[in-house]
Formats: sequence, structure tokens, C-alpha cells
Amino acid sequence: MTSADAFTGSAGHNDVFQGPAGCSNAALIKTLTGKILCWNPAAELLFGYAASEAVGAYVRMLLPAGLREEENRLLERAGRGEKVRHYETRRLTRDGRLLDVDVSLWPIREPDGAIHAACTVIRDITSRKRADAKIDELAVVVESSQDAILIKTLDGQVTFWNGAAPRLYGYAVGEMVGRHIGLLIPPDLKDEEAELLERVGHGERIEHYETHRAAADGRVLDIDVTLWPIRDRSGVITGVCSTMRDMTERKRAEQQLTALHAQQQHVALALHLMGASKQIPSARAATRYLPSTQGQGVGGDWLDLIDLGAGRAGVIIGDVMGRGFEAAVVMGQLRSAARALALAGLCPYELMRTLDVFTRGLPEQFVTCTYLEADPARGEMTVCSAGHLPTFLIGPGASVEALPVPTGIPLGVGGVPHEQVSLPLRAGTTLALCTDGLVETPHHFDVRLEHLATALGEAFTDTQDLEMAADRTLQALLPDTTDYADDVSLLLVSFPTAPLAAVTAQLRGEAASVPTGRRFLAEHLHRWHLAPLADSALLLASELMTNAVCHAPGPLAVELWYSARELGVEVTGRSTPRPCARLADVNEESGRGLLLVEALADAWGTHPTADGKTVWFTLLLPPHQEATAPEAEAGIAPHPA
Repeated sequence: MTSADAFTGSAGHNDVFQGPAGCSNAALIKTLTGKILCWNPAAELLFGYAASEAVGAYVRMLLPAGLREEENRLLERAGRGEKVRHYETRRLTRDGRLLDVDVSLWPIREPDGAIHAACTVIRDITSRKRADAKIDELAVVVESSQDAILIKTLDGQVTFWNGAAPRLYGYAVGEMVGRHIGLLIPPDLKDEEAELLERVGHGERIEHYETHRAAADGRVLDIDVTLWPIRDRSGVITGVCSTMRDMTERKRAEQQLTALHAQQQHVALALHLMGASKQIPSARAATRYLPSTQGQGVGGDWLDLIDLGAGRAGVIIGDVMGRGFEAAVVMGQLRSAARALALAGLCPYELMRTLDVFTRGLPEQFVTCTYLEADPARGEMTVCSAGHLPTFLIGPGASVEALPVPTGIPLGVGGVPHEQVSLPLRAGTTLALCTDGLVETPHHFDVRLEHLATALGEAFTDTQDLEMAADRTLQALLPDTTDYADDVSLLLVSFPTAPLAAVTAQLRGEAASVPTGRRFLAEHLHRWHLAPLADSALLLASELMTNAVCHAPGPLAVELWYSARELGVEVTGRSTPRPCARLADVNEESGRGLLLVEALADAWGTHPTADGKTVWFTLLLPPHQEATAPEAEAGIAPHPA
């Protein structure tokens, strides 16, 4: 009986072959034709076939399609007496699963040396193959990563250095593996690296830590570092894995962007100019401007307080829709244009009409604006709005009301004329103007305006200090807020006192009225103890009255007033063309009057009236001039021709 015959017959003969005690590998004996003679318990567990099912069957039941020729070649090699060790292939289980296996087989010889069978040991390496595949994938990821990846011991010795690390630092693998990580650390960061290793040694994962590292050529790089601990199977931390990303270019770009943003913000804030922060003689003002904390931090709000001369003041506030540098540039253009138009003497309606045409040619074509011309001497103000928020008036006793001004349409829309209204202006009155950033809310806009009115009343209840009132108003509307989605602008303007004295004379439009007007002025200048100003005042007034008589049909009015700061003379007639100083020819006998006015007056100008214009000049009072007036002449009084 041959050795192969010893394993044939009943299944009980399989008990002779059970493999080594406790063997976890499948073991089987098969003939050189593939017939299974013996099948150990580990084979039952691995493939799912009981020994009674496997013994006597052919090994092809374990072979995936396409591998039968491979199996025949292995049996042929065994038949030639060759031992095959650790041949990796695949096998099928009873339930159809495909296993990665390690196969070793060797021939079984008869006493005469003949080979009729082979013994095969099969080890399941499916899990190992999967792990190897993952390792291979990870290796590809690690080596193809754009980030430098390195592994180091807890004391800082580098044990792994991927392909991106030499590109970043300039050190080849052989130059760094086995070296201390301190080679990459700038001298002033040695303690920082030791602290990082200590933290990771305690199990901490550190993500996106920004620091500096030194390259081989001496450059100092901005680096984003992520570190995490490496543990062995028992959980003990044995090393540190680090990924390092070069942030140098990004940091440089961020710095350039920050510098550009700061430059734009500086330019935009310079464009804003905050004209109302500068006080003017006829009014007191307090302004607050809070730039947006979003985007570029600047926007299209502007406000201005303009000395129009002759005791009058121009107040303007506007808002260019949108935010950013572009809105700020448009705002700067509009503010400059509005100031120039106001100083040129345009009434609020004309100023708004001109700004509307001007705005249509700008990139941001939706602008709201309010312009107010205050004349405390006459106790009146003229207001025009282009779609802007209401102007609030705070009167004595902290009463608050919105001025009855038609809202109008925003600038740049066109097609609908803006309306101006004249309203009374009492001494001691304060006006409050703001942009929508102060009251902006997704819902209940009217409620926020009511809240603003209430806040203004409470702010002025026990103080007339504009700065304190402005702070209180902001605190009430924007409590504990540091984040502003839009610019916030607030302007408080008050007109504390009227001129100390003011008188008016109505004169006929004839040459004889000029000396009459001179006597009227001389009389009151003497009565007011302003004789030092009499020569200049009478000379300039004569020029203005002569021009009015020569160029304006009908009567004229001469008004004289003075305040604690200056003396003012105004001549009103029915001529509409604006006066213009010019250089007269040497042979001309006239044409030099306005040049004389410009040379001697501290300020002069013109503004339109309902049926003509007013030309005015002012002279500053001498230092230490007594600024009091007789009670009987306080206010505006008519004077007969």
C-alpha cells in the first residue's frame, strides 16, 4: 500500500492527519491530479467545507475561475520534487468569498522515492493584503503630498522625511533622517519646539499651529504645523508625526492685502473728511462716525457743516448706497461738489437739483441726501431732502419732533423735482441728522425711528452738551455693539444765540438812497460803539448799494447786524444775476467795486432770494471789542427811507 493509499478510504482515515497541535493554518493532502485525501479542522474553518465533504472531492472547488492552470503547474512542480514556499494566490470559500492566501506545498514520497501526492498548507492573508493596500495607498499619499511630512521621536530625532520635505527645507532624506529637528528651528524658538513635543508626548493633538522654520539656505519660513502622537499596540506614545505647510507666500499676500486694505481705508476715511467736526461761528456741532466692521470697513456716509457767511450755516448729510472703497470715492466726490455748490450760494433746491444731475454720471447712482440752510439771524431754515431719513428738531424742554420736510426721491434717479420748505428756527434749537446705519433693522423701521426720537429726548433731558448727548444717543440705539454691518453717522447741530443786534432799512431803488443808507449805517455803528469799523463798512456798503441801484429795478433793503465775532452788512435787491469780481481796464471809470469788497472784507458772498438776491460782507470785530447791544435794538427792526 502506498503512502497516498494510507489516506484514502473512509473519512475516519482523515483523523490520521490533523496537522500540528493548535495549528491555525489550513492543511490538506491531495493527489497530483487534485483529489483531496486529507482535510484538517483549520481548513474546515477557513473554507467552510466539512472534512466529509472535502475528502474525495477535487481541489478545483476552491479555485477561482482562471486559476486552475496555475494549480496544475503547482502540482506539476511538486510532482518533480520541488518545494513551493509562500506562493501568494487566491482561493474560494463555500459561501463564495474570495480569499487572499499564502500557499506552501511539498511532495510526499513513497519508500521507493516515487511522488503521488503533495501536502499543502494554506494561510489566510486577506487582512494583511488589505492592510498592505492601505499602507501602499497611504505611502502614495504621503509621498505625493504637497505638505512636508516627517516623523520624529519624542526627543526630536527625525525618523521619516517625505518627498515634499526636501522641496520645502532643502535637506535631502539622508541629511535629515537621524538628525535632530532642531536643525530646522530658529534659535529663538528652541523652547517653543520643546514645549510642542512635550504637549504631544502627553497625548495632545495640535492642529494648524503657525510658527517659523529655517530652510537650508537660511530663509525663515512661515509654517503651519499639525502634530499628533504615534502610539504602539499597547497605547504607549513612541513618536510624533508632523505635517508642515509653507505659509510664506500666503502670509506675504495677506500682509500686502492688509496693507492695501489699510491704505484704502485711510484714503476713504480721508475722503470722508468729517466736515462737521470743525466748528463754525454760527453753530455748534457734535459728530459721530462709526465705520462698518465688515468688508473694507468704509462706506458712503458723509456729513458736513459749512460756514456760508453772514451768520448762516449749511448742514448736509448723505449716504451712498453700497459699501467699500468705491462707495467712499463717490461719497468724496459728492461731498466736495455739495460743499462747492453751497459756498457758491445755491439754495437747497438748486443744490439738490445740480447734485442729482451730477450723480447720474457716477458709478454708484443711488444716493440719499438732506441739505439744510440755517439763518439764525432771521430765525428760519430752508430744507430739501432727496430720499433721506427725517431730520429731528430738539427744542426747549427736550421736546423732539421730525421736521415736516417732503422726503423726495434719491439722487441719481431723476424725473421728479425735489421740494424745499422754509421752517422757523429758534435760538437754542438743536437739529439731529443721521444715516440709516443708526436705525437699520430688517423689520419695523418706523419703530426704530421712534426709538431714535425717544433716545434724543432722553439724551437732552438734563444736558445741553452736544458731545454727551451724542454719546448717549449712540449708546441707546447701539448698546454694547462692536459689529456694524453699515456705516453709522450722527450729526447734532445747535444754534445757541441770534445776533446781538440787527436792524433793517427799506430804501427806494434810486441814487439818492445810497447816502440815506450810509447815514443809516453810520448812525447804528456809532450807537453800537463800532466806530473803528465804520470807514470800511461804509465804503463797502456804498459799493453794494450803488450796484443794487444801478442793476436792480425796484426797492432795496439794507440790513446791519453784529454778533460777538463780526459785523455783517447785507444788501438785497431784485437783480438775479450773481455779481462777479473782474479786472477793469485802466480807462474804465467803474468795475472795481467788487475787487474792493474782496480786498477789504473778511468775507463776502451772495445768496438767492424769492425775487432777487442778497449780497453781503462781514468784518471781524477788533480784539476786545465790547460785544453788547442796546436792548431796544435787539432783533430786526424796520427803518424808514
